Amino acid sequence: MKALKFTPLVLFFILASCASVRVQSDYDKNTDFSQYKTFAFYKTGIDKVEISDLDKKRILRAIDEQLTAKGFSKSDNPDLLINIFTKSREQVNVSQFNAGWGYGWGWGWNPWMWGGNYTTVNTYSEGTLYIDLIDGKKKELIWQGVGEGVLTRDTSKKEERINEFVTRILAQFPPEKKEAKK
Repeated sequence: MKALKFTPLVLFFILASCASVRVQSDYDKNTDFSQYKTFAFYKTGIDKVEISDLDKKRILRAIDEQLTAKGFSKSDNPDLLINIFTKSREQVNVSQFNAGWGYGWGWGWNPWMWGGNYTTVNTYSEGTLYIDLIDGKKKELIWQGVGEGVLTRDTSKKEERINEFVTRILAQFPPEKKEAKK
């Protein structure tokens, strides 16, 4: 009976984890991020990304909007170069359920009662978006944000999903300054 109480909770967390974007970032601890005010997209790197041009435009537009909202501006002589990289992979979930009488109720499981086994197979694409920020003068990577999550095939929801990825990743930029311990 206890298993039945927790089943909806477990399903909720599984579905919630599929819908959310998991993010992390890393950066050069010796970099003073307050010196950066302008940005431009690193065309050479972005041209190598193997996704549709429409999705590239969606990603770049979302990055532009997020950085502009943070007070950065585009420039022909930028402090920061922005590069992106993507990966995707197909995931397969196989679930089995025995629908025989007594499974979880009453006196216990009975394999001779009616019901049967049900198997469901669910496939989905999971993607990873890397956003690299490169020092424009030194040409060195100074910050990298990564977002992973389920991708949508529904074209009407692509822009919304891409915006969610980019917003969640860039929420970690610039990194917070940590006060030195005295």
